[in-house]
Formats: sequence, structure tokens, C-alpha cells
Amino acid sequence: MANLVKTGISGLDAMLYGGIPEGNQVIVAGGPGAGKTLLSFEYLYRNAKMGFTSVFFALEETPERVLENAKSAFPEFKDIDSLVKAKKLIIDGEDPATVLHSSTSDDNSSQYEFGKVVADIESTIVSTKATRVVIDSLSVFEMLINDPTAYRRSMLALISNLRRLGVTTLLTAEMSSPERSRLRFKTEYFVFDDIVIMYEKGEEEKRMLAMEVIKTRGTKHSFVTTPYDISASGINVLSAEEMGL
Repeated sequence: MANLVKTGISGLDAMLYGGIPEGNQVIVAGGPGAGKTLLSFEYLYRNAKMGFTSVFFALEETPERVLENAKSAFPEFKDIDSLVKAKKLIIDGEDPATVLHSSTSDDNSSQYEFGKVVADIESTIVSTKATRVVIDSLSVFEMLINDPTAYRRSMLALISNLRRLGVTTLLTAEMSSPERSRLRFKTEYFVFDDIVIMYEKGEEEKRMLAMEVIKTRGTKHSFVTTPYDISASGINVLSAEEMGL
């Protein structure tokens, strides 16, 4: 049985029947405002507190903005700065405007920029000896590589490189709709080891955040669609497994 990496989010770990199989590459997908980035940040924060070197690689915002948003959302995470100072929680990234501006409609240029970003991610992982990683988000890569076949091939290469480095990674992705009833899986999602979907249920003022584990490679998982909320102390996942239901 695979060693399991705890996310540190108790309800999510219960849904995952203990955690993520070590070395798996997990796609966390959802609509705008679902909390994908915050969940991913909390995964790294909790693991940094456990003593694991954790790297957040931002592709949509500056590292400073990532920290600012996390502190605003989770004011009870009082030790973020001390973990950053101790280099257990490392926030790195690329300016998306620079990456996209550097590429052209030429496929070779786009592939070059993709390769450059991936090389930077790998360099950061190797230099810090990180074992827990977040890449936020894959949307920049999707804008960079327009051809679906080339994009899928690039995702396979990225995953292969991350597996070779032995890291357990959450990679965020945007979905076209936040509603489960309109859920459409992109083909490339299935090249990842695990899939976690975050979406909204209900109508108007009765809307509720919920998540679902679609698949995990190497272990069992819950098939229950589970509500969650975002509080000052972190993501609260109300899993039936954790409550013993």
C-alpha cells in the first residue's frame, strides 16, 4: 500500500481515506471563487508545519499577492511569516504577463516558454529539496499552448518530471462552470493521478460549496459529494467519513 501524504485538511484527508498517495500528481479543478488556491495553500501550510519543505509556484499572481490573499483568508494562520523565514514554506513564481508576452503564435516559441517555466519549477524543487508542491494554475499553460494535442503532450511531460522528482503536487485548473450539473471534464484531467473537483450547488442565495474526489490512483476514496466552507482557521470539509456517518 502506498505511503499517504496528509493534506492537513481533516475532512479532505477523510475523503481520501488517509491522504494522497505519496508522489501522486493531483489536479484540483473548479470555477472562480471555489477556493482552489486557498485549499492548495493550506495543503502546503499544514505540511510545512509538519516539517516538510513546501513550494508554492504561482503562475497567475505574484508571490507577494499569494501571501497577502492567504493571510487575509486565514487570519488564524499566525505563523505563515515564520515558516517562510525558515524556508519551510517557499512562495515562488513567474509573471504570467511576461510568460505570455514572450510567446508568439509560433508553436516552437510557445513550447520554448513552457519548457522554460517547467525548468524553473524543477530548479526550485531541486534547490529547496521540497517534497510538497503546488502549481497555480494550469490555465497559463493552456493559454500558452493552444493545440489540444500539444497541450496534452506537455502535461504528460510535466507530470513525468514531477514524478521523477518524487514530489506530491496539487495543480489547480479552472473549470468552465462552477456547477456540478454542468460538469465537463477536459481530456487532459485524466493524465493526472488524482482529481478533486470544487464547485457550487443550489440556486441563488442557497448556493453551497461542495467538493468531490473523482479518482485517486493507488488507493480508495470517498464517492460522496461533500460540502465545505472557508473560515479564518482554514478549509472545513464536512465529510461523512470524518463524522462517522
